[in-house]
Amino acid sequence: MNFDLTEDQEMLKAVAERFVSDRYDIERRREYLKEPGGFSEENWKLLGELGVIAAPFDEQDGGLGLGGTGIAVIYEALGKGLVVEPLAENALLAARLLNELASGEIAEEWMPPILAGERRVALAHGEQGVRNGSTWIETRARREGDDYVLSGRKPYAIAGASADAYIVSARLDGEPGDEQGWGFALVEAGASGLDVTPWRLADGSVCGALLLDDVKVSVGSWLGGGTAELTKAAQLATLARCAEAVGIMDRLFADTIEYLNTREQFGSPLGKFQAIQHRMAAQFARLEQSRALLELAIVREGDESFARTVEGARAFISEASMELGHEMIQFHGGMGVTDELSIGHGHKRLLVLSRYPDDAATSLDRYAGIDPAPRHAAKANGTR
Repeated sequence: MNFDLTEDQEMLKAVAERFVSDRYDIERRREYLKEPGGFSEENWKLLGELGVIAAPFDEQDGGLGLGGTGIAVIYEALGKGLVVEPLAENALLAARLLNELASGEIAEEWMPPILAGERRVALAHGEQGVRNGSTWIETRARREGDDYVLSGRKPYAIAGASADAYIVSARLDGEPGDEQGWGFALVEAGASGLDVTPWRLADGSVCGALLLDDVKVSVGSWLGGGTAELTKAAQLATLARCAEAVGIMDRLFADTIEYLNTREQFGSPLGKFQAIQHRMAAQFARLEQSRALLELAIVREGDESFARTVEGARAFISEASMELGHEMIQFHGGMGVTDELSIGHGHKRLLVLSRYPDDAATSLDRYAGIDPAPRHAAKANGTR
């Protein structure tokens, strides 16, 4: 198996690493998180100029046609740098979904500025009634002349507080849990009847809670699509989140090694104590297992088992990353949970990655070929 990177992949890896070294340290990361969107708009535009946003798109769409290997390399480097710009959520998921569904004037108007880092779109799909792995869409759309009219709530638009537009799922007919009868609409941020309330996740990133009160969109802005298109767009986003988590794990482990080799107790560095060495060795094994599963998913790209392998990697990495984060915090003591060190920052991000868009158990169900929805429904009803 050849794991050598192509020239484009090597270039983009170097670009990502240079971006981190030039633009990031803990103090600047804290400042970026304080911004209204939870990240730096200036950095977002720079990522567009550097081609990082466009890279995963096909060449005819203005990208480099970057596949799973290139995406994993870039996102692992960004994870190691604890980058807060929401590339997986806005670029890999929402923008690729829009590119898949949009055509004509909508595509011409939105895709070039999105790839250039001048605009952002966010996915507004999750609703309160959803259980991991299930479909639940109460938001409704009805046809009125040349428009569609949308009404409902979307509380979980990740990285959506300051987006320029939203890809909103809405139901045309059927019940909330039906797999069919719904599609997507592109709703601009300033649309009449749309209210967006920002709120923050555990890692400091900013979500948007959308209230749609008879929001009108043109027929051209009704994108259609459904479960198949969303699942396809989500595959590479899930792979990217796995790579980001591995990068964060690598960073936390390296920072802890440095700390254990400098902090002394009883006249010796902490890293000299055998019990600590054993615990660090166990976490190093978890890190390498995570990286191996990520690489296994990469080499399955294009194979029918790719989606399943990605879910398997995510199931393992979600649990392993949380365990590693807990251990690294323990080695740092009380300072480990503060915003003064990378440990606390990384652990909070790993917490979100391990729970969004669903938990590790759901990914494990998908890997095993089991529909996770009934299990979660039973759990919610208290029968399991």
